[in-house]
Amino acid sequence: MNTLEPPRLSLRDRLSSLIGQRESALVIVLLVAGIIMSMVSPVFLSVANIEAILLALSMEGTITIGMAILLISGGLDLSVGSTLALTGVVTGLCLNAGVPAVPAILLGLMAALMVGLANGLLVTRLGINPFITTLGMAMGVRGLLLVIAHGRAVINLSSAFTVVGQGRMFGVQYPIYVMLSLVIVGEILVRNARFFRQSYYIGGNERAARLSGINVDLVKIFNYCLVAVLAGVAGLLITGRFGSASVTIGAGLELRVITAAIIGGASLSGGEGSVLGAFLGALFMGFLANALNLLGVDVYWQNLFTGALLILAVVVDVLNERRKTRLQ
Repeated sequence: MNTLEPPRLSLRDRLSSLIGQRESALVIVLLVAGIIMSMVSPVFLSVANIEAILLALSMEGTITIGMAILLISGGLDLSVGSTLALTGVVTGLCLNAGVPAVPAILLGLMAALMVGLANGLLVTRLGINPFITTLGMAMGVRGLLLVIAHGRAVINLSSAFTVVGQGRMFGVQYPIYVMLSLVIVGEILVRNARFFRQSYYIGGNERAARLSGINVDLVKIFNYCLVAVLAGVAGLLITGRFGSASVTIGAGLELRVITAAIIGGASLSGGEGSVLGAFLGALFMGFLANALNLLGVDVYWQNLFTGALLILAVVVDVLNERRKTRLQ
């Protein structure tokens, strides 16, 4: 019996296809940037500097996982920075009120979950635009935590809690292990778990996803809760690391996280992206910030670079969408 065999690709075609993937391209860019920076600054590839990059990245890298999945399903969350700060403040206030570390952590994460649940219900049940919903939520949550903390940082947190951000294993701080573990688990789930893969169908064509029997509202609400809880985890890590909960931390974080996800292949139109790509996008931004520091570039210029990078990433995303529309 004759069978149709798929056409064999040449080595050149396979290499072109591999390089064409966003994750592979980012890995190549990171390697080239690492080589160049190691020649410019001898300390760039030192163990201490690499650990500093990953530690600084642990907050954004953790949230980027949930943001990538949310963008894939066609959602958006601008309240992750406020949610991060709220989690730290709630946990800190509970600790100072005498609540043991574990229940205080759970209460902080519960506060983050409530923010995500509210976002998900407003977007799915009332049909409010995600941009407006999460922008309003960001402002409301930031105001709430200023009220409950009286505008002051929560300090003198117990060592039973701060160990989550300051503890070490094999010489490496815990936040790095947490971030890398979540990236691996998130990537495996998005690529293999049926529930998580439904986000691609929803982001690609929400109406078709509903007609095929997918519970679109449930998946969307779950994704909003997921990114909020991951923002809460990041809030716990940064609060434990500094030993205090700041009411201003996380301002502007949402834009850096969205930029990283788009650089990693996610689309504002939904239906595309991966957890690994988003993490590599965040790593690229971490490399860039570290390189600018080592080169002595003023911090104000770094904000300008980040803003320009966001605009460039969105422009590339829009042009890519137009190209695909023409091909269809």
